Amino acid sequence: MMIPVRCFSCGQVVGDKWQEFNERVNVKKENADKVLDSLEVKRYCCRRMLISHVELIDDIINYSRK
Repeated sequence: MMIPVRCFSCGQVVGDKWQEFNERVNVKKENADKVLDSLEVKRYCCRRMLISHVELIDDIINYSRK
């Protein structure tokens, strides 16, 4: 699914950081810890929102009605 807009625990906005985080970690192969620090994601609850997110939209679209 899509990344939630806000952190479930503290309510800080994290949805706007997902695209840059995903590009830098998965495409450019940067260290996730340093990327989160540069994006100023300091709380561990918000960090886990970005680190543990899995994009499932491509898998779910296969089961949609046409």
